[in-house]
Amino acid sequence: MRYLFPIIVFLLFGFGATAQGSFQIALLKYNGGGDWYANLETSIPNLIEFCNKNINTNIQKQQAIVEVGSEEIYNYPFVHMTGHGNIIFSEAEAQNLRNYLLSGGFLHIDDNYGLDQFMRPQMKKVFPELDFIEVPFNHPIYHQSFDFPNGLPKIHEHDQKPPQGFGLIFEGRLVCFYSFECDLGDGWEDQSIHNDSDATRKKALQMGVNLIQYSLLGEPNN
Repeated sequence: MRYLFPIIVFLLFGFGATAQGSFQIALLKYNGGGDWYANLETSIPNLIEFCNKNINTNIQKQQAIVEVGSEEIYNYPFVHMTGHGNIIFSEAEAQNLRNYLLSGGFLHIDDNYGLDQFMRPQMKKVFPELDFIEVPFNHPIYHQSFDFPNGLPKIHEHDQKPPQGFGLIFEGRLVCFYSFECDLGDGWEDQSIHNDSDATRKKALQMGVNLIQYSLLGEPNN
């Protein structure tokens, strides 16, 4: 099994680093017909820009696109998955994603509305022994550079339900965070796309910072 480096704290905050783009984050491409490419143009690029500007990360400006079954996934400490529709993981893809997560990688799944019923059975292939649990509000993922004492911010209204953050925890480590009834990725997009307020977009981007920061450090930035 390949292992990710225990990720380079000085790269996260730019300590001693002068070149822009010390590491890259990726969007997950999957089969099944669902729109894995939802929010492709501006969502993650805007989050990267916000991270580099606000917490002095050194992330490459352009996101990568990585397939579930590709060995290239090990190059990315943070992988983002989104969409509205069907998802299918082959057994080999599920095993590759499992190995990636057990090797230190981190997966953020963002329900862009309608993803839930398709995503859960596929992630069960990845971790048949685990169930998604609701992440408590005192978890470090909500208390990194930005504090969210009540959990996920509400970005878009779908079914008049509160936003929820779920996680898969393997041997005490949160390896996958799932944002539900929230739509963080839409909040990361350009303002002109959804006409979200500046305050709403700022909350979405700040929570995105926390996700990336937690995926690299795992603890609050005190």
